[in-house]
Amino acid sequence: MAHDEEGGGARRVGRLWLGCAVWAYRGWVGDFYPERTSPKEMLGRYVERLTAVEGNTTFYAIPSEQTVRNWAETMPEGFKFCAKLNKEVTHRDHLADGLKEARIFGKTMLAFGDKLGPLLVQLPPRFGPVRMDELEAFLRWWPRERLPIAVELRHEAWWREPIASRTLDLFGELGVGRVILDTRPIYDGGDDPQASSARPKPKVPMVPYVTANYAMVRFIGHPRPERARPYLEEWAKRTHRWLDEGKDVYFFAHCPMEERSPQYARTFFRLLEERGAPVEELPWDTARDDEKQGALF
Repeated sequence: MAHDEEGGGARRVGRLWLGCAVWAYRGWVGDFYPERTSPKEMLGRYVERLTAVEGNTTFYAIPSEQTVRNWAETMPEGFKFCAKLNKEVTHRDHLADGLKEARIFGKTMLAFGDKLGPLLVQLPPRFGPVRMDELEAFLRWWPRERLPIAVELRHEAWWREPIASRTLDLFGELGVGRVILDTRPIYDGGDDPQASSARPKPKVPMVPYVTANYAMVRFIGHPRPERARPYLEEWAKRTHRWLDEGKDVYFFAHCPMEERSPQYARTFFRLLEERGAPVEELPWDTARDDEKQGALF
């Protein structure tokens, strides 16, 4: 807790939660995870290193409440699971068609208790601003105080005026978070590393505007570390400012070469430390059986 010198009281500083999109990735064994780590051990190893995870698995299937409780029991205090809203809600022809599944999903996620972070609502690229009224109705229906959410808009037209201002105003009015997707590292250099991917990340404007008391960032790093570094430095500067302003930040590192993702997360943390940002110790630095690997840079 920081001290407010002018007011003589205490002012809140934000908290950083740092992670990747998945925890069960075999390519991390022998690097991010110790040698011979089995798939069943991966969640336990992951939570010893990072402080949040983007729950991509819940997009494809709604887990049972018992599975959620089992996951939560593996996670230490202070860890956050940011579950991705199931595709039976987000990827239908109309959001209202999935309200039953949305209720089931929300009830199930509550089994995480205080380890549940904001839910990630990732809308498909075809979901454009012509569906603004539909989105607004869904957001007003959603139990936002009990289950905070962050919405990722993947249609480029959301960020054309006057739609952009209207969208940001709506989110701010409702206290709905935004997923700030940064795909610049993979698109700015002219050598898109996803060229052969069947599911490339969308090329959308990076709009670093926070509409809630938390920010959620999905950073897509280029596989070449020197191409990712300038953007990570920019994000460290911006995140430092948000933390000082009292905003919590959920930062998820991605890379088309998934082997890179954990080290990009760690490098981002090192950059924050170098700036003197108010961040707590990274569990990775004291993880058992860790080889104390340094950053990529």
